[in-house]
Amino acid sequence: MDYNFDEIVDRENTCSVKYDLRKNIFNTPDVIPMWVADMDFRTPDFIMDALRRRLDHEILGYSYMPESCSEAITGWLFRQHGWETHPSWIGFSPGIVSALNLLVLAFTEPGDKIIVQPPVYFPFFSAIRNHGRVQVSNPLLYENNAYSMDFDDLELKIDSRTKMLLLCSPHNPTGNVWPLDVLEKLAEICLRNNIIIVSDEIHADLVYQPFRHIPTASISDEVAANTITCLSPSKTFNLAGLSTSYLVIRNPVLRRRYLEVLDHIHVGAGNIFGFVATEAAYTSGDKWLNQLLRYLKENIMLIDEFIQKHMPRIQVIRPQATYLVWLDCKDLGLNHNDLNELLIQNAGLGLSDGLLFGEEGRGFQRINAGCSRILLYEAMLKLGKAAKGFMSSQ
Repeated sequence: MDYNFDEIVDRENTCSVKYDLRKNIFNTPDVIPMWVADMDFRTPDFIMDALRRRLDHEILGYSYMPESCSEAITGWLFRQHGWETHPSWIGFSPGIVSALNLLVLAFTEPGDKIIVQPPVYFPFFSAIRNHGRVQVSNPLLYENNAYSMDFDDLELKIDSRTKMLLLCSPHNPTGNVWPLDVLEKLAEICLRNNIIIVSDEIHADLVYQPFRHIPTASISDEVAANTITCLSPSKTFNLAGLSTSYLVIRNPVLRRRYLEVLDHIHVGAGNIFGFVATEAAYTSGDKWLNQLLRYLKENIMLIDEFIQKHMPRIQVIRPQATYLVWLDCKDLGLNHNDLNELLIQNAGLGLSDGLLFGEEGRGFQRINAGCSRILLYEAMLKLGKAAKGFMSSQ
């Protein structure tokens, strides 16, 4: 079956954060929303059909993750990533952000230090700050339009109070896919210093050839025992509203502690439809994902080629994964407020402000390519027109 990713689906007035909160975020509803990391594509038919079948049973009482769902997860992880896991290693979470907060509570104490690598997904910061932990920033190195890890800086910042590292892999917002040697070195440093790795791998399925996602916990048994992996079908299959996240925790001591905290806060029951959707996605989603990746890769190429041709002072950090594209706008010479005015008021685009991802994101913007090519091309034309007006005024 061929899927139609060119279809434009009207999402307004559906309580969509991405569309219906534009005025709240950008002070105007008249922007093309390309900020929130969900896609504008229809949820696949095999998922919708499974949800409709479940609706035929008209009792929606308390539920839990069935073993068939856990088995679908482990099957998917093996087929897509060559990672052998076991259903008993799976633990539910309402969302990845929820998981980050729960893990901080489970494995650290107030005053403990937690490492992040900005620019990075901004809920990492609040998961630390909101619980009285200390954020330690190990910024990524940005050279020649590419990002890498700064291990010298990392080692200098570790002390006896450093208990956890929050890893984003693949990386949001830069789109980096971390290679094996980088992950091995990072894992070795953490093992040597008794630092738990919490690896957010929600974008793991959205990787473009020739790059390949390597689950951090798959490196070795020793690394697996020190790593908690956060995953979800929500990005891959556009299910962010269904509470479909889960953790893979091989270490039984860490798993037991996490499940205790989950139970104490009473957020572990899950969502009936989230379980149904996850099982359907991971059972029948391989072909759909292959088609999606081809479409997204072409969308990213469109952004890259259009900006290179019409706005060469904006540098595109070509993502190796995710449908999110990180734009370096510093050569425009605009301050933070003027850059946002150019994009929102002049171009009519609602992007993610780079400063959300840390001070290292100043002068950057993140654009979501998970939409129809028709809408994406319209957005590029609007951006090009605004950039041309800006250049002519210089």
